[in-house]
Formats: sequence, structure tokens, C-alpha cells
Amino acid sequence: MNRPVSFTKINQAKMDFSDLYTSRDPRDYFKYLGQLDYIIPHLAQPIFGQLIRARQELQREPVTVLDLGCSYAINGALMKYALDYEALRQRYTAPTLQTLSSDQVLELDRHFYRSWPQNEGVRVIGLDISENAIRYGEKCGLLDRGLAIDLENRDLSPDETTDLADVDIIVSTGCVGYVTSKTFERVLKASRRGRTPWVASFVLRMFPFDAIEKTLDSHGMATEPYEGATFVQRRFANRDEMEAAIRAVEGRGLDSEGRETEGLYHANLFISRTPEEIERCPIQKLVCVVSGMNKLWPVGANVLGSFGPAALRRARAGQAQFAKAAAS
Repeated sequence: MNRPVSFTKINQAKMDFSDLYTSRDPRDYFKYLGQLDYIIPHLAQPIFGQLIRARQELQREPVTVLDLGCSYAINGALMKYALDYEALRQRYTAPTLQTLSSDQVLELDRHFYRSWPQNEGVRVIGLDISENAIRYGEKCGLLDRGLAIDLENRDLSPDETTDLADVDIIVSTGCVGYVTSKTFERVLKASRRGRTPWVASFVLRMFPFDAIEKTLDSHGMATEPYEGATFVQRRFANRDEMEAAIRAVEGRGLDSEGRETEGLYHANLFISRTPEEIERCPIQKLVCVVSGMNKLWPVGANVLGSFGPAALRRARAGQAQFAKAAAS
């Protein structure tokens, strides 16, 4: 028997990076998450690119992508410009950039992004609760439209609803676990003007996707999990993070051995489309996936992996006790 899942309880053991998302520029974001080998935007980039190209075959106008939990629009940069994640990581952690003011970095970034070839076939809308991150993405040209709103706690305004009416693809690379089906429901109500969007969600394995999947189903979409690969998000910051993640993954009836026990957060990929589109082109034909273990730069020494087997034993012992108590 699987334990009930509380997003709040699971997140209590995670490092709080809230301050990184309220800075006026992304230097701290790359500095601190880079130390933990944060990699999910790199892994998502080719998949999002394949989805955009597949959608372009079905329509004449540019593909509009909504990035949920977009922070500083890193996914937007990778979708719109001929850049890769490593280039951004090196740029924002370069010593010469650290002494500049946020205004100076912003001015440099405006010129930097304009100097790169742009994918004219895609528009990017970013949605995040961080006003500073959204405005930075807009001012740099990474977002065509930014919405600094919290859809867990309020509805879209009429103007915001109009902004989302023509969304073709909804993507997320880490917001599930912080946002729930409430956000997806409000977005989907707005983005249904004559056509159903596709939804691509990278979800940490410790978080269930069931409630969101039901919401997507109520809007005419079926969800396919990508089988055969998981995607590394980053290394655990400490043993508490690792222990909590292993307990949560095992509590969901999943096997954490060889993934979370190695000291790494792993995510699953879910793609949701109409049943007709899935029948025409199933997920295995739609996307070609590179495993999260393949990385452009070496993963740092991960000493937490040595504590994985003991954490796994404790998690499974706790799960057995829970099942025994539930049966009695």
C-alpha cells in the first residue's frame, strides 16, 4: 500500500532556493544551482524542440509555448535562440560578470541575445510567481509575454485569458510539486480557442501526476509517460534531501535504487495530447530522448551516493511498517 502524498511535507526537506528567483538577474540562479549540477533545461531542450517542430507541421502560424514556472526564462532562451544550456551556465558564472550591477547585466544581455539567430517559428509566454524573474525575461527578449501571477490562488483576468488563448504547447520542467491541478485547470480553460494544446511535463519521481492527469483528461487529453528513461534534475544538496526523496519515491511504490540512491533527483516525462493525435503519432515516434545521465560537462563528485543504500533500507522498512499498520 502506498502512503498518502503531501507536496508540502515532501518540500519541507528540500533546499529553499526562493531567494534565487527573486533576484533581479539570473547570476545567483546559475551560481548556486550550477554547484548542484542542475541539468534539466539541457535535457528538455531537444525534446521541446522536437515538439515545436512537430506542431509547426500542423499549423501555419508560429507555435506559441507557455512555460509554467519559467523563472528567468531559461527554457525560453533555449527555444528561441541557437544557444545551449552550457553556454548560458558559463556566461552567468563568468568572473567578469560578477562585479556588474543588475542593470548592467540586463543591458549586456539585451545585446547578447539579439546577436544570436532566433527561431522565428516560436513565441514563448512565461508564467511564474516571481515578478523580477518574469520582467527580466521580458526585457531580455527571452519572453514574448510574461505573466507574474499565482494561479494556485486566483483566476486569470480577462486580459491574461486573452494572452493564453492561442497557446499550442504547455511545458514545465520542475513546477509540479509546487503547483497543482488548480494551475493546470485555469490555464487549460484559457488556452482552448479552437484547438487543444499539447502538454509536456517533467515531474520529479517523488511527486504524483495523477490529479493533473485527471484534469488534462477532463479537457480531452490523454497522457503518455515516456518509458525507458528518466531525467536527472540535479544532485541532492544534503542527506536530508536525499532521505526525503527516497522515502517519497519508495512510498509511491517506485524503485529508487540506481536513481535517487545515487544522490540525484530524477524526473519522469509525461506528454499529453488528444487520443487522435496519440494514435497518429505515439510518444515514442514523437520524441527521441537522450538519458539524463548524458551530460555536456562532468558531474561533480557525488559523495551522497555512498549513503544511498542505507537510506533505501530505512525507507523500505518504514514502508513495510506503514503497510502492516494499515492492514491491522
